[in-house]
Amino acid sequence: MKILHIVKTVTGATWVYHQVRVLCSLGFEIVVALPSATAGLAPKYQEAGASVVPINLDVPTKHPWQISAVFKSCRTLVQTVRPDIIHTHHVGTTLVVRAALGKSSPIPRIFQVPGPLHLEHSFFAHLDTSLAGPCDHWIAACRWTESKYHQLGVPSQRVSLSYPGTDLNLFTCTRKNNLRRELRLAPDTPLVGMVCYMYAPKRFLGQTTGLKGHEDFIAAFPIAKKKFPNLHGVIIGGAWNGAKKYENHLRELGHRHCNGYLSFLGTRSDVPALYPDLDLAVVPSHSENLGGAVEPLLSGVPVIATTVGGLPDLVQEGVSGRLVPPRNPQAIADAILASLQNRAETQRLAVAGHKMTRHLFDVERTAREVAQIYAALLNGAKTHAAKAFQAA
Repeated sequence: MKILHIVKTVTGATWVYHQVRVLCSLGFEIVVALPSATAGLAPKYQEAGASVVPINLDVPTKHPWQISAVFKSCRTLVQTVRPDIIHTHHVGTTLVVRAALGKSSPIPRIFQVPGPLHLEHSFFAHLDTSLAGPCDHWIAACRWTESKYHQLGVPSQRVSLSYPGTDLNLFTCTRKNNLRRELRLAPDTPLVGMVCYMYAPKRFLGQTTGLKGHEDFIAAFPIAKKKFPNLHGVIIGGAWNGAKKYENHLRELGHRHCNGYLSFLGTRSDVPALYPDLDLAVVPSHSENLGGAVEPLLSGVPVIATTVGGLPDLVQEGVSGRLVPPRNPQAIADAILASLQNRAETQRLAVAGHKMTRHLFDVERTAREVAQIYAALLNGAKTHAAKAFQAA
């Protein structure tokens, strides 16, 4: 079985790489369309056994006059590869594939939805479903997304649920206090962190603050600091996609409101090693799949998250973490204080969350779920073709 995966980035979407690696080990012939065959994750895809085709099939929003050329490139790619299934992982590439090939394309197509953001806006949600044909299917990465497609009228047999898996071996629960030494903090300093790229507000979606809630995290710190004087915070992750102006804005905001007890570390390559040094991880997103909750829980770190998107699938109040409403710095501060003041309960939640996350996000399991979805799609396509032949 030959599967064409279409990915819009070579530096992000690591969940796709982990999935492809396992699918290759299961015997699938995988072709990955990436913007580059040499940069970022491209060599790792090739090491895993996949073929890489350098092509960018995202919507050319900054150069709209190139859209017809992108469509043509997409059609040429599919004609050359001749895949049994096309698997897309981003909204832009999904819309390009559907528009380029048309609704009547006989090749089954799967859109593994990375997050719910486009479904929270009626125009883009309508665009998603209206461009789909009878051979289009969806893999929802959280229950909210699965439910939303059902609300949009997509039949349940065309929507599956499978969480985006990762390599569990990348994470450790061993604390080494390297982060405290780097920040010149005492070993017993309470350290609360947010680990996330900085996504600038999307004005066309009506956003006035960042998608990931950095402003809320920053605003929560002065509130919590009043009752926990030795508290220190850290933000790990820099500007995404050139949003340097927004990163500078956040740094200035943190400097002005937190007066030195909130450190910005920028983009780091050693995040899995840093996670265990945190006493608490905060995921204050306004829109999210499961986002920054997976990695800290895999590292044994307690999590506070907002009640949006897929986060409640994993961070369940009183079971595996603490939940707060979005855009509410006071609630974040209260949850930070409650977590630090009741360490035994907080540790209990972290242990339960760690166990749950290792099960739900083990890519060895989730990739096999995807393999089963492939098999079901091809069996369904063969049945449909046989019925069409008999009718003729």
